[in-house]
Amino acid sequence: MIEMLAVATITILAVISPGADFAMVTRNSMVLSRRAGVLTATGISLGVLVHVAYSMAGIGLLISKSILLFNLIKFIGAAYLIYLGVTMLRAKKADPEQVVKVAEPLSDLDALKIGFLTNALNPKTTLFVVALFTQVISPSTPFAVQLGYGAFMSLAHFSWFVLVAYAFSSDVAKRFVATSRHIVERSIGAVLVALGLSLAAFSMK
Repeated sequence: MIEMLAVATITILAVISPGADFAMVTRNSMVLSRRAGVLTATGISLGVLVHVAYSMAGIGLLISKSILLFNLIKFIGAAYLIYLGVTMLRAKKADPEQVVKVAEPLSDLDALKIGFLTNALNPKTTLFVVALFTQVISPSTPFAVQLGYGAFMSLAHFSWFVLVAYAFSSDVAKRFVATSRHIVERSIGAVLVALGLSLAAFSMK
């Protein structure tokens, strides 16, 4: 029971803390559509399962013990965040006559892929899941229970980010984006670049 409560509490706190996942769901919901935001949230929840899978397979323990391997993962994740951020920083101010026009449409698969890659390459999630499976969840915990923990982590991410998608695709958010889309894009882009640079700098220490 204590283990279960610990996993649930740590998972919820980790999920609601702002980061790259939050930035991408917010951006896709506000600038594109609610559907894009929900699909991004779905991709994020699938990305969590990748971390769960390698942690249960024992690779997570290897990552936690290998500074070189973990830093490599952080560099790859940082590069991806910087790439996304730079793309958004290049957003241009909309023509006043086309102010209602939204950003270039994003296919369902692309929205899903962005969410998946953002989470799967997110060192924050790597550290969170690996820490749970190496420090909180006992090796003697039944395999089925460990699977249940992994499913809960994925579902918690999905539920939270679907709420975020609905909140930031509201009419109020849409009206703001209609005239300030470039500000939204550039602001979120700056956040992603800052996150990426900070990850890269931290890895070099």
